[in-house]
Amino acid sequence: MADERVIMKKLFIKNRKNQKICVVVETPKSARGLAFVMHGLGGFKDQPFLIKVAEAFLENNFTTVKFDTTNTFGESDGKYEDATLTNYYEDLEDVIKWAEGESWYKEPFILAGHSLGGISCALFSEKYPEKIKALILISPVISGQLTLETEYGESIKGEWKRSGWHEEKSISKPGEIKRLPWLHMEDRIKYDLRSEAQKLIMPLLLIVGSKDETTPLEHQKLLFGALPEGNKELRVIKGAHHMFRKDSEIAELKKVIFEWVKSV
Repeated sequence: MADERVIMKKLFIKNRKNQKICVVVETPKSARGLAFVMHGLGGFKDQPFLIKVAEAFLENNFTTVKFDTTNTFGESDGKYEDATLTNYYEDLEDVIKWAEGESWYKEPFILAGHSLGGISCALFSEKYPEKIKALILISPVISGQLTLETEYGESIKGEWKRSGWHEEKSISKPGEIKRLPWLHMEDRIKYDLRSEAQKLIMPLLLIVGSKDETTPLEHQKLLFGALPEGNKELRVIKGAHHMFRKDSEIAELKKVIFEWVKSV
């Protein structure tokens, strides 16, 4: 979004493992709050739909922080084959810890994440609910075990576990091969958002595509049913898969988030 009222700064910080993390901070001149936006497994901060998610916050006058985790295809250190939910979550913690020392930092703040970034944001919110103004989960992973129980999980589990590796072509980064060891799933299986879902006391928006086979609507309903009473909403983007690629889907995603943030 080209807007002279927004100041953009790109910088590199270090995580707890002394790895470089690329962070982009966009600050409206009349900022009224702070939001962090996090990508999913193999994603990166400049994916088209994440840019629109960030715009939804900026247009509501929120300072917005996007970043590439380590071990993905962005500008941070690491290799994709080393990606785990644990490393994604730790990078989120480290980015927020760094932000605490910046002049624009403000609590409580909003967290928004997609897929593995979604479960990372939710895990942080369960651990530090007092820091969170609102939580937006876009096609979040609910648990590692549920991932394996989907048609997607069943179709790759046998070969993956047997050979030790899973490979697929990246759509977001043409020409790249996404290669993950079975250790990734062993790490992911340790997590389940439902076990401490009652700690998600903040306003919460769940968004999922009607054709998502990776983190399907059925999974989102399981989490939604485990949440405490309060300002909770589940929205379905018709026709969308796990990733939001079509212009119409991305536009609807932005509109849903923009209107919800405006009301929080």
